[in-house]
Formats: sequence, structure tokens, C-alpha cells
Amino acid sequence: MISKNEPSVYRKPFRLGVVEGFFGRQWSWQARHDYASFLTAQGFNSYIYAPKNDGYFRKQWQVPCQADHLQQLQQLSRHYQQQQLDFGIGLSPFELYRDFSANNRALLQLKLEQINTIAPQTLCILFDDMMGNLDKLAQVQLEIVDFVRSNSSAQSFVVCPTYYSDDPLLTRYFGAQPQHYLDDLGKGLAQDIDVFWTGPKVISASYPREHLLAVAQRLGRKPLLWDNYPVNDAKRLTNHLHLKPFINREKYLQELTQGHLANPMNQAYLSQLPLVSLAALYTDKTSNASQAVTEAWQTLCSPDLATALQEDVELFHTMGLAGISAQDHKLLVNKYVKFQPHVMAVEVLDWLQGNYSFDPTCLT
Repeated sequence: MISKNEPSVYRKPFRLGVVEGFFGRQWSWQARHDYASFLTAQGFNSYIYAPKNDGYFRKQWQVPCQADHLQQLQQLSRHYQQQQLDFGIGLSPFELYRDFSANNRALLQLKLEQINTIAPQTLCILFDDMMGNLDKLAQVQLEIVDFVRSNSSAQSFVVCPTYYSDDPLLTRYFGAQPQHYLDDLGKGLAQDIDVFWTGPKVISASYPREHLLAVAQRLGRKPLLWDNYPVNDAKRLTNHLHLKPFINREKYLQELTQGHLANPMNQAYLSQLPLVSLAALYTDKTSNASQAVTEAWQTLCSPDLATALQEDVELFHTMGLAGISAQDHKLLVNKYVKFQPHVMAVEVLDWLQGNYSFDPTCLT
């Protein structure tokens, strides 16, 4: 069992970055490589690879990664670390806590040996989006985390609880939360292990100070924010593009949390537009965040494309595909075709043509 919380306070750098943790269409390897320079330029320090549809790290975690897939991750890891960014992997051994037998331990060890060849600096053990109404849930999950840590070469670890928010949506889909689950999990985890938290809701509009203090009390540590904005994989969000800046993210988050990781959209490059506003909140750009965002938009795309996107922000964000008439749809296609081959224009056109369909495995 993992050692209990030590009385000393661990002081680690504030983790600021992106967790590629959504369902549906995945980013390309090229986009993932490109993100390293974007994150560095904006002042982020972390990236975590955890797409829900990479079966090798989720529902088919027992299956060894194919050689080419493993090689891509090894190259990605080296690329990020060369850019002085913390590279992380998300491992979600789906419902392993139902049968943490000797056979499954052996399979888990083999998977960890593969992950060690990727050499992530951070390894995340993710128990989210799976059934949780089981006896001794926290106890078995602690045993799994202990096993992972003992067999991993990663330098730091993050756990995502099965109940990663107080949102009743989680109990609706994944069963009643065991009594004292978060308290027991927090007490059992070593103090240097971070714990993901999405806030009052799965998709939280804000993070009230009182809420974060209460969560920290239950977990025995500051939470690590998994911010589900600008992500758009949920059923009601797939037909929208979230290009608006982050709002209601206050400066006190840096004091009350261990870090802030945003879960972006399926559209990798368009996600950069709202992400620059998150970076501005925490970096020296904070004093004039609006100007920083404007300058970043002009840097990330041509002035004409930036103007076009700004004209359509409200339409994409609020009305979405369902709210666009056939006539307006044709006008939008003609509008963005001329900006090709810019990757953001390509993503807009793909979205307009319905190429980002909802993945029903995304329950929340």
C-alpha cells in the first residue's frame, strides 16, 4: 500500500498545459508535434497524451502497442522533452479494479515496460469514465497506483478518480459513489501524487474558491484542474467550435490548485485560439490579457483568416452546425475555402462538412 500523507508540504512547479483527453476523432501526429512549439511560445509547460480512443491505453490496455504506434510516442516524447516541456502519458486500465489478479498484474507490468520505453516524465493513472459503485473501490485503486509507481520510470504521477467531480452526472452513469471514496483515496496516496479534478461539474463554468478549498480538504492536497474547455466531444457540444477565450478563471487558481490543464477540441489547431487566453491568465501577459490574445490570433493565422474567425465566433460557439441554414452553410464554405491550405481553415471546413461526428462512447 502507498505510504500515507507525509506531514511535509511538497512544492512543485505549477503545471500549466494541455491534456489531450477527449473522445472521438484524434489529433494527427503532426499536430501533436506542432503543439510543442505552440505551448512553449505561450508559456505552457506540460502536455499529456491521453486520447480516449487510443485502446492501447484504455479498453485494450492488455494488448501490447504495435511497433509503429510505440515509435510515434517515443519520438513525440523526445520532441517535447527537447523543447523543455513535461511530457505525460495517460494510462487508463479499464475497470482493472474489478479483477486485480496475478494474471492482470503481469499484463499491467508488460504495459508499463512498454511505457517506460516512451520515457514520459509524468504518468497519469486514469480511473475516469468507468463504473465505480463497488466495495473497496479506493482500496483497490490505491493498490493499482502503488503497483504502477513501483514499475514505472516516470518522475511524477497523477491520478484521476472515478468520481472526479461532484457533478450528479457521474453517479447517474457510473453508479453511486462509495462512502468516503475521495477521502480514502486522498489519505492513501503519497503526498507527491497529484489528483485530477474537473470542478463542481464535469464541464465547469467556474471554480469557486470555497469549492476548491473543500476539495483540497477531502483529497489532502490541492487538486490539479482538468478543465473541460474548449473540449467539444460531448453529444451536445460536437456540433460547436469553442473559439471564445476562457472566462471565470480567476488568478487565485494558481494559489489553490497544483496546476491547470485544459482538455482541447478535436480540432487541434483551432483549439490554440482559446488556449492563448488561458496562458495569458498565468503568465506575465496577464496585465493585458486582451491584447495578448489579439496578438496571438494574428500570429497563429493570417490577419484575414483571424478576422473571418472573429466574425464567426458567436455563430460557431453558440448556434453550431444545427443553427446554420443551408444558405449560410454554403456561404461559410465559400468563405473558408479561400484560406486553404491553412490548417485552421481546413479544420473549419472539415467541421462544416460534418467530419467530426459524435462518439457515443462519450457518456458525459
